[in-house]
Amino acid sequence: MKHYPFILFYIFCNVFIYAFHGTIWVYIFCFILFSAVIIWGSFDITLGYFVNSITHKRTKIKEVALTFDDGPTEFTPKFLDILKENNIKATFFCIGKQIEKYPETFQRIIEEGHIIGNHTYSHSNNTGFLSTSKMVEEIEKCDEIISKVGNIKTDLYRPPFGVTNPNIAKAIKKTHKKSIGWNVRSLDTVIQDEKKILKKVTKNLRKGSIILLHDTSEKTCQVLVDLLLFLKEKKYSTFTVDSMIKNQKK
Repeated sequence: MKHYPFILFYIFCNVFIYAFHGTIWVYIFCFILFSAVIIWGSFDITLGYFVNSITHKRTKIKEVALTFDDGPTEFTPKFLDILKENNIKATFFCIGKQIEKYPETFQRIIEEGHIIGNHTYSHSNNTGFLSTSKMVEEIEKCDEIISKVGNIKTDLYRPPFGVTNPNIAKAIKKTHKKSIGWNVRSLDTVIQDEKKILKKVTKNLRKGSIILLHDTSEKTCQVLVDLLLFLKEKKYSTFTVDSMIKNQKK
């Protein structure tokens, strides 16, 4: 059923072509439009077009998940301090190369009860163009480092940039991962103003939201402080995404 909207779109294109007698410009228009929809499906993880990713939790209570991508980094200890002070557990989607660079910080994340997810070994800018075998290699190499440095295993995976396609879908299946997305994107790697980042997050917050943040900058540290104050004021609790997987298995 995940392809249902695109099947309808395909039918629409054929009807459109038939109605206009199949002129070359109609074919070109439909090709461009269809390509645009496929690209949209590749970059918007919430659509679940190529991969059925978990993007939120179905719940009736006010709870959200805090997730951090691209670490560990030099800033991660500050994030851990803030989370520890507030007795909050989060999910960290870590890059293999970064784990090698900051092994002690990675171990601290685990020791303090946070959940670890695989975010590939290199987080390549060419992720969307990699072959299935290369994507499998990226995931498995990160797994090896997670196991070696942290002595743990994880079945959680977050696609870099939220990009999915047939090759990535096959790699996720071959490595037996659960793809974790989000439905609240902070854009904290793009937006520089802390207040604007906080506003973007809180404006789109819903019961069961999975929030995407990055433990890669000082500004997001301050955003986290303000966000936790907001959650406390609005009486939101937090959950970690692994709890959703455990509930699915029951």
